[in-house]
Amino acid sequence: MKLPSGIDMDLLLTLDALLDEQNITHAALRLGISQPAMSARLARLRRVFGERLFIAAPNGRGVLPTPRALALRPTLQQVLNGMSALLEPVVFDPLTSQRTFVVALHENPALMVGADLFNRVRKTAPMARLRFVQPDLDTLSEQMEQGEIDLFIGIGEAVNEGWVGRQLFTDHFVSAQRKGHPRGQLELDLQAFCSAAHLLVSSAGDPFVGIVDRVLAKLGSSRQVVMSTQSYATAPALVVGTDLLCTLPRRLLKQFASSLDLFEPPIDLPSLSLNAYWHPRNHEDAASIWLREQVLQVAGGLERNEG
Repeated sequence: MKLPSGIDMDLLLTLDALLDEQNITHAALRLGISQPAMSARLARLRRVFGERLFIAAPNGRGVLPTPRALALRPTLQQVLNGMSALLEPVVFDPLTSQRTFVVALHENPALMVGADLFNRVRKTAPMARLRFVQPDLDTLSEQMEQGEIDLFIGIGEAVNEGWVGRQLFTDHFVSAQRKGHPRGQLELDLQAFCSAAHLLVSSAGDPFVGIVDRVLAKLGSSRQVVMSTQSYATAPALVVGTDLLCTLPRRLLKQFASSLDLFEPPIDLPSLSLNAYWHPRNHEDAASIWLREQVLQVAGGLERNEG
C-alpha cells in the first residue's frame, strides 16, 4: 500500500504516534506539540486520506484506529525506518573496510611517506587497499572533485585554491656523496661544492639547472652539473655508484644513510613544505577523515624521529 501524495514528515509522525498511543493528549506529548496542534494534524490526516483514520473511543478515553489506519501501519513503519536509516551517520570501520584509497603524489613525497603510510594503513585497516597515482596537474582538480582521488600530497602550494589543506612537515636540503668518496669527510665549503661534479634531479624545465643553481647564480657562482635524471628514486643509487654529489630533501636522503654521507650545503636554500590537500566534498566523510588521520600520524612520527 502506498501513502498518498501531500503527506509530510509531521503527518507521518502524527499517524505513528496516534497508532501507538491511541490518545490525542499522549500523542501530542510524545511529539512535543500542543493538543490543539495535534487535533489540527488529525484533521489534516482526514483531508489527505479522504476519510477518518481515528474515531473517539466509546468509553471516552482516547481514540481508536479505523481499519484503514491499521492497514497503513506496515507501510508507515517501512517509510519511517527508511527515513531513520537515511538520517543515520555513515560509520566507517577500518577493521572491516575493503575500500581502496587513492592518493596522488609525486615520486619525492612517495619516497618520504609512502612506506610508512602503507604500513600504518595495513595495520589499522587490514582489508583496505592503498593506491598511489602520479598527479596530472591538468586533470587533478576534476579528479578530486569527482572523488576519483581521495588525497593529494604535494610540496608547496595547492593546485586548486578551493581545496582544504594541512601542512604535514617541513624539510630542508642536504648534499650527499657516497661513503668512501675521494674527497673524504671534509666539510663542504663553497669552493669544494662548486668544483665537484653534481647529479641533478629535474622533471621539468632545463634538466641541468635547478634551485641550487639559481641560488648560486645570485652569488655569482656556479657548479658542475654533469648528470640529470627525472627520477628521485634512482638518484641515491646513482650517487652510491659514482663520485657525484646530489642535493635533495633530507628526509629522502636519510633513508640511504648507510651508503651515503650527508652534508649541509654551503649556501642558504629555501625549506620545503609537504602538504596534504583534499576536496571540501570529503571534509566530513568518515573514511576520508580516517585516511587523513593516518597521514598526519605518519607525518607526526617522522617529525618525532627528526627530533
